[in-house]
Formats: sequence, structure tokens, C-alpha cells
Amino acid sequence: MKGLWLFCCCCVAPLFLLLLASAEEAEEAVAESAKRDRSHIESTLKLKEEKPADDYSAILQRLRKIYHTSIKPLEQSYKYNELRQHEITDGEITSKPMVLFLGPWSVGKSTMINYLLGLDDTPYQLYTGAEPTTSEFTVIMHGPKLKTIEGIVMAADSARSFSPLEKFGQNFLEKLIGIEVPHKLLERVTFVDTPGIIENRKQQERGYPFNDVCQWFIDRADLIFVVFDPTKLDVGLELEMLFRQLKGRESQIRIILNKADSLATQELMRVYGALFWSLAPLINVTEPPRVYVSSFWPLDYHPDTHRELFLKEEISLLEDLNQVIENRLENKIAFIRQHAIRVRIHALLVDRYLQTYRDKMTFFSDGELVFKDIVEDPDKFYIFKTILAKTNVSKFDLPNREAYKDFFGINPINTFKLLAQQCSYMGGCFLEKIEKAITHELPDLLGSIGLGKKPSVLSCDTTGCGEAPKNRYKKH
Repeated sequence: MKGLWLFCCCCVAPLFLLLLASAEEAEEAVAESAKRDRSHIESTLKLKEEKPADDYSAILQRLRKIYHTSIKPLEQSYKYNELRQHEITDGEITSKPMVLFLGPWSVGKSTMINYLLGLDDTPYQLYTGAEPTTSEFTVIMHGPKLKTIEGIVMAADSARSFSPLEKFGQNFLEKLIGIEVPHKLLERVTFVDTPGIIENRKQQERGYPFNDVCQWFIDRADLIFVVFDPTKLDVGLELEMLFRQLKGRESQIRIILNKADSLATQELMRVYGALFWSLAPLINVTEPPRVYVSSFWPLDYHPDTHRELFLKEEISLLEDLNQVIENRLENKIAFIRQHAIRVRIHALLVDRYLQTYRDKMTFFSDGELVFKDIVEDPDKFYIFKTILAKTNVSKFDLPNREAYKDFFGINPINTFKLLAQQCSYMGGCFLEKIEKAITHELPDLLGSIGLGKKPSVLSCDTTGCGEAPKNRYKKH
């Protein structure tokens, strides 16, 4: 009997292992067959089209020249960067569109990037999981081969657009990582994955100014995906702060309700309503941002769900992304023009503060007390109203007057010159040059894109192409 038992065990054990191996192979086959078809991604984003790349180098070179000759001199003279903390580099002017992924932890941001780029089951797929997994700011960009770049190297390379990130310190650079992937989509766009928002974590625990870093990326993003899932709809202090930073960028925001196929129809309707209820106090605009409802991951939709609706939503999001890529030059020129308008208004305000200060000063006056009175109550001296009376200045473009208390606390008013004194015999006047860039040069450059013209960059002198600004010191 004992021999029979041993015989049975010896026979059954190999059979059991064989069945187990067959079951594992079957599971792998089912998992492989359950992968979602990616053909709509390639067709919507035109990844298989073999067409010559458009040469925009002449337009970008012209845009860079306009910035350096007509905008930057006034920006530096009145220290605009210390007011808004937004320094534009050559790398930023020539950079590709940036798509930023924000949201709570484990809502599917990294999984969505893996899905869009087809990085699943590759050595360079972004790590995902049910727990908070992404602790770094990860920049996914194009490269000839799969490669990881440390944040310190990215910040040290002046050719890239990330060199200004050095100001956030070494602790942050250790939390910044770049991944180069030879993917056709990344030839036209750059993705940025961010650490998930954890409401019970304080800024100090991260070791770097998280909100300031987010603001840096928000200011430069062409498209911002704020991702939620059905289990993380509550709004805490850190998420509320994030939406406060997104104010004014509503046109770039897209809300994504991810993992939608995990819910039944009735539950999905309730979650969709709860999402709007949570976000309504944070997005105070007439037209709310577009909301996409789907499941962005490589596996097929769960059975008995609205797969046709989810697929249409996904294609709509891809079309949105493709539109940003197609309009990258127009958006870049519009961004530089908007920056120029803000620099011009800042210069006009500093000039007005300085003129008022000089008008109120007498031989016996205490300079500090006089200017403190002006900066504490600028409305009493019609500082902002005088600027609004000028042409081409909108009240919606005026900066926060409280910010000028801090600005002048660091930069004494006597360190600035009046705009009328910012002229030279050879270079012309700063104000006239920036106004010409806003009203003529940048709109003309934008028009040349639509007409398919390539602007010349070789015939431009140091004052820029076209008619030279008027020089008040030159006799006519």
C-alpha cells in the first residue's frame, strides 16, 4: 500500500506541475489577448505618417531675436523677473510643447503616460502601483536611444529648457529625472509626470518647495492634465493650493476622470457629479474645463461597460493633444507676446512710481517716508489708474499691487531710471522697441506661419527687422 502511494505521488506530481504551467501560459495568453488595440492612438496622433518635418528654425530664430532685442532689455532694466519669477531662456523659446500631468497619488498618471507611449513591459516604463509610487518629477522626452538623465545633468545643460530649475536647490534636483525614449510622439511633445498630491504631507517633508516647482512647470505647460479616479475626489489643502496656482491657465486645463470602467453606469453618474461638486469652488470661470471620462491603461475595458463612450472620449483627448502639437508655433509666439505685454505694464508702473516719488520729494523730505506713503496706498496717487488711462492696457493685465510692496522692499526706487531716460543714440528707446514688438513684429511673425512664408533672419540689424524705432536724440 505504501509503494502504491509513492507511485501515485510520483505520477501525479509531474502532472500537477504540467497543469500548473499550462494554467500560467493560459493566463498569459488571456492577458495578452486582453490588451487594448492601439491603432486609434497611432491614427489620431498621425504617428505613422511619413512626411518631411517642417523647418521652423527661421521662425524660431526670428522669435529669439525679437525677444533679445526688443523685450529683454526692458525686462532686465526694470527687474521683471524678481516680480514674477519667470525668466525666459533660449531653450524655452525653442522647446517642444510640454504636457503636464497633475493630480492625487495613484490615480493613473504614470500608467496613462506608459499607455500613450507604449512603454508597458519595457525596461523604461514608469513604475506604477496602488501605493504612492512617483516621488520624482519625471520628464519624458525624445532621444536616439533609451536613456536616463539625472536632474543635476539636466539643469547643467544650457541647451535644454530646464536650467532655471537649479534655483530650487540640490534636494529638488535629486528628485528630478529625465528619460529619453526614441518615440515618434516625443519628437513633437514632452511629457512631465509629477509626484502625487498627498494631503497629509507638509511642504517641509518633501525637502524642496513643491508648490514653487509646480508653478514653474505650470507656467511653461501647453496642456495640463489634472487626473482623478473615482476613489480620490476629496479636495484638501494641497490640491486647493494647486488649483489656486492654475488660476489664469483654465484654457490649458483638462480634467480626466480615470478608471471609469471600474464603475457601473449609475455609480459613474454619481461620481461624475461629485467630481464637479468638489471642483466647482476651485475653478471660478464661466466655462468649466473639458472633462474626459475613460480608462487610460493598456488592458481592455471591463465587460458590460460603456466601451464605445470611453473610446470616443479617449480619441477626443488625443485630438486635443494633437491640436496643441499642431499649434505649437502659434502658442509660442502668443506666449512671448503675452510676456512682452506684462513686461511693458511692469515698466510703466515702475516709471509711474518713480515719477510720483520725484514729484513728491522736496529738499526737506524724508525719502523713505515719502515712498512708503506711495507704495502703501498707490490709489491715493493714481498710480494704477494713470496706467489704465494709456492705450493698450487692460485692467485684467495689471499685476497685484500688493506684490510691489515686496518688489520695492528688495529693489529701492532710486535704483531705477525713468522710461524717458532709457534711450540711446544707437539702440533707440526701450519702450518704443517693445511696443513695436507687441503691435507689429510678433503679429507679423504669426501671420507668416499661416501664409507659409519663411521670414529672413540675415538682413536684420541689432534693432530687429523692419523699420528702426524712432530715436528721440537723432535730428530728422
